[in-house]
Amino acid sequence: MNSDPSLSINRRSFLGGLAVGLPAATLLPSLIPNAVAGTTDDDLSGRIIETVDILKITGPYESTSGVDRQWNATPLHLYDDRRPPAYHDDAFARKTKSNLTHYYVRIRTKNGLEGLYGYFEEESVPPIVNQLGKILLGQDALAAEKLWDQMYRSNRHSRAGHFMMALSQLDNALWDWRGKYYRAPVYQLLGGPTRNPVKAYGSCLGFSVEPDAIAKRCAQLKTQGFDYQKWFFAVGPGDRAKGLNSAIEMVRIARETMGRDGEVMFDAFQAWDLQFARRWAAAVEQYRPYWIEEPFPAADLDSFIQFGRFTNITVATGEHLYNRWETHQYLKNGAAQIIQADPEWCGGVSELVKICSAASTAGAMVIPHCHNVHAALHVIASQSPAVCPMAEFLINAVPGKTWFQKNPPFTDNGWIKLPIPAAT
Repeated sequence: MNSDPSLSINRRSFLGGLAVGLPAATLLPSLIPNAVAGTTDDDLSGRIIETVDILKITGPYESTSGVDRQWNATPLHLYDDRRPPAYHDDAFARKTKSNLTHYYVRIRTKNGLEGLYGYFEEESVPPIVNQLGKILLGQDALAAEKLWDQMYRSNRHSRAGHFMMALSQLDNALWDWRGKYYRAPVYQLLGGPTRNPVKAYGSCLGFSVEPDAIAKRCAQLKTQGFDYQKWFFAVGPGDRAKGLNSAIEMVRIARETMGRDGEVMFDAFQAWDLQFARRWAAAVEQYRPYWIEEPFPAADLDSFIQFGRFTNITVATGEHLYNRWETHQYLKNGAAQIIQADPEWCGGVSELVKICSAASTAGAMVIPHCHNVHAALHVIASQSPAVCPMAEFLINAVPGKTWFQKNPPFTDNGWIKLPIPAAT
């Protein structure tokens, strides 16, 4: 297995031509539009995995500083000395130039076909380089279930954390390879599409949560087509009564701005406790929030169960659940009605499909947490809208996360078009 930590290519060369031997059109070609499929090879020997590479891509990046940097509440903010000062957008935004580094994984078989996935967090790199990549070498790239199961069984800590994240990146890259092998986007290999385009809700992480700013941005996004919006709390139990009142007021403002025909969701990012959540829920049920997301840490299953019995507000969680077995605990206890498993953390496309099947038997929905949109979008498109009704689109984050990609999946109106197979 190869790892090239010194690789550095700029955005123009990566997007416009060849980079590290990779035609730009082969970056996630089964997951993005205008892909050029590779040659198929029915002989088993051609499908054997020959190399697993980590690609470190560095290039210039321009962003806007001073605005849209609102932090969200975290569990650590319970402590006064760990809570940042109140956020305010600067009066004047500034363009900032810097270098951006992303990691991708590339799997190459003997027939020359390549599967790629990224970008992903650097924490995934060591398990890929030191353990999981070696398991794939010499194996048939089409053996989806066998390869996933062997990677999972190879380590006693595989059920969660960075190990499962690394497994996810490799599984997604293998699905990308299979899409090229069969000359079809992954959603078709999974049985879809069930619709095109796919509904997306606007995830508003980074936007200021000052009252006037919420009302202004909420109305602006609704006009653009984001009639489903998710807003992130910046307060929790450490802010005491003032924080609770702020969280209640945030819901009121969003609902009044969206009107009766829009939907608003709220994310607490594991930062609350049961008492804070109950008091908030009792006050805001009248505003009909679509869901409350991760009010408690993922390990605190009992609080999810008790909260669900207390409120009529739909409870969503799952981006920090790492596999079908953890998800099952929530489903069988009625602790969540919307599962937000992320295919870059929960075990990849292969595991997310299993989670969808489990959720469907419990009357729950799966609305995946979406870092880079690609993998989640293909699973969503392959499922019934009753199970996977929509995708998440992190409005402020997706441009940076997909910076080096040729045809990233964007939306400016709350809908994402599926990539269409290239002509052969």
